[in-house]
Amino acid sequence: MSEAIDLPLDVPEIASTISQGAHFRRTVHPSGLRILTEWVPGAASTSVGFWVPVGSRDEDAVAYGSTHFLEHLLFKGTPRRTAMDIAVAFDRVGGEHNALTAKEHTCYYAKVQDRDVDMAIDVLADMVSSSLIDVDEFDVERRVILEELAMADDDAADVAHERIAEAVMGDHPLGRPIGGSPESIEAASRDQVVAHYERYYRPDHLVVTLAGAVDHNHAVRTLLEALERYGWPLDQQAPPVPRRTTVAPTLPQEPTKKLIHRPLEQSTVVLATPGLTQTDERRSTAAVLTTVLGGGMSSRLFQEIREKRGLAYSVYAYSGHYSDAGLFGMAAGTGPEYVDTVVRVMQDIFREIVAEGITEEELERTLGNLQGASSLALESTDTRMVRLGRSEIHTGEFVDRDEALRRLDLVTLDSVRDLAASVAGGPLSAVAVGAISDTALDSVGSLVAD
Repeated sequence: MSEAIDLPLDVPEIASTISQGAHFRRTVHPSGLRILTEWVPGAASTSVGFWVPVGSRDEDAVAYGSTHFLEHLLFKGTPRRTAMDIAVAFDRVGGEHNALTAKEHTCYYAKVQDRDVDMAIDVLADMVSSSLIDVDEFDVERRVILEELAMADDDAADVAHERIAEAVMGDHPLGRPIGGSPESIEAASRDQVVAHYERYYRPDHLVVTLAGAVDHNHAVRTLLEALERYGWPLDQQAPPVPRRTTVAPTLPQEPTKKLIHRPLEQSTVVLATPGLTQTDERRSTAAVLTTVLGGGMSSRLFQEIREKRGLAYSVYAYSGHYSDAGLFGMAAGTGPEYVDTVVRVMQDIFREIVAEGITEEELERTLGNLQGASSLALESTDTRMVRLGRSEIHTGEFVDRDEALRRLDLVTLDSVRDLAASVAGGPLSAVAVGAISDTALDSVGSLVAD
């Protein structure tokens, strides 16, 4: 395949041979349920994902953190399986199972041998469609989540990244912590979480993806039989839930600086500004910019801040892409006395890219890095399963390896410099966590080159 596969919601069947001899198929059931598979030649395992396009940004009607709370509760039992039964089902076959809550989706997933795919589909279907959300288990899991939040609050990097999202996004729901706060979790009621469950966990919201040793027709049949057995009304016709709007929201136009004083040996500092959405055509260019700036041991941030100056062990650039907004940032862990210096160096390095661009050698090296990393990642059926889910829920197109590499090859020196200039034009917010001085962020300014 040499072009992306569009995934319109009103097309019931799509099939294509893609790169490396793999086969892509998608079925949209009349109930709105969507099933995507990628058969991979020679695979002996299968990764399965049950996706619901609801995340922490969708919690205006319930206590913040309810989506993540619900994710925990789905492992606590159904009318047919206890929590122990769910765990044993995968442990007895050497499989893996877990879940994740993000800002725009929730995913329950498993990886098993090819002979255990039917079991994985059945257990996950039972969990997603028939969770008891037991009253006693609700209070037990509340305590577990409070411990999880406490653990994150002890991690300076976690705190810094949560606060920088709030600074860049302002009142936008994407600025909220995924797990909520101790106060919101304490306030969450079972009735609220059950209402959240019943609102979003329906056939027209569900996307199921399988990659590896998978037969599409068999997977569809097994899934439908399981969901019908567990009580979902698949005979009720409905279109799939529409994808999210891509209309850009109004984000804060003024930068924010936050100092969080903690008695720590090392401080974390993060600088960030609004970035690209997940459907922006410049995503490949953004990947190059992020990698040149701080994506590896040869990156500018790593070489200057760690190798030459010895100011940090961990230093990097990163980006987050969502349906209608994005974030671009730089971060480092450093001694409290060096925060101001690291902040200045980060800004200077980015300003150099804005003013002068990157070199031909950097572009060539980075394209090789990204293309190689992309190809190696696809050795994992997990990566392919996640690619299917993100394609269906977020971007509305499936991009295989060949097309992804082609898009990277289109990145130019000028496009990287233009994107850097665009990013630099946004308000630059900063967060520092640790035993820092009150002036640690005084040097934070604009990323626009002088």
